[in-house]
Amino acid sequence: MPAWLELLRPKQWAKNLVVLAGILFTGTFTEPDRLGKVLLAIAGMALVSSACYVANDLFDLERDRHHPTKRRRPLASGRISPGGALALGIGALVAGLGLIAALGLPSLAIVLLYLLIQVLYNGGLKRVPVADVYCIAMGFVLRAVLGAAAITAAISPWLVLCAGSLALMLGFAKRRHEYLMMDEQRESSRESLVHYSKSGLDALVLVFACASALCYAVYCIDSATARKYPGLILTAPFVAYGISRYLLLVFGQDEGGEPADLLFRDPHLIGSVLLFIAAAIMAVSRVRIPFLE
Repeated sequence: MPAWLELLRPKQWAKNLVVLAGILFTGTFTEPDRLGKVLLAIAGMALVSSACYVANDLFDLERDRHHPTKRRRPLASGRISPGGALALGIGALVAGLGLIAALGLPSLAIVLLYLLIQVLYNGGLKRVPVADVYCIAMGFVLRAVLGAAAITAAISPWLVLCAGSLALMLGFAKRRHEYLMMDEQRESSRESLVHYSKSGLDALVLVFACASALCYAVYCIDSATARKYPGLILTAPFVAYGISRYLLLVFGQDEGGEPADLLFRDPHLIGSVLLFIAAAIMAVSRVRIPFLE
């Protein structure tokens, strides 16, 4: 992979699939106009988030050079210069904001809020335990909200809470992986790590795993979308299974460092996602399910 493309972290673009939540649960994915807007939002958010990754790598350049895996990144390894990285980041940011602006002011405001959180994160919050993970989780929540804003649709508070809890679970699992991997060199990799403990991170991962499963279950039962599409309850088992499988990998194999990589290489997680999407499409398409009538 070319150094400039690796710097943009295309693997992380999978996070932007959260933008699809709005169009999926409103059952409007067959409408070309709305689908086009959501795809535009995904492309714009991918470019904006890539610009933030470039900025993060520039800020953490010296620390990344002492990290066992991050030192292989394009900037830390010297395969691309800081000046070249800055130009690439600015280009991605301008292009991404241009695409988002075409969707209207509400969508642009959401992405600008996302950028503000990234500025606060790089400005100091990434050194504060718990706050560092909450900043990352807010990015997931804003992606889900962006997907709804792009098609001018309302989004259930329960779905927002589910997205936030799921992001916090992934974020704390990633901190846990770093905590164990870096051992005595934690502070040289990430300042906030020295304030965590393994037992504390274990508890936080479990708390938000339970919260995400519970919030999604409530969404499937007691939301305007659920009342309109009763079959939505069929998606809940796949969410629960996916979370259970992820926890098994985190606690059984000390995984969780790169959630996107784990998602694409574990067949159980891949199957959970695909079956979840299939069940959601079936539900919002009003396929007749006799035992739910």
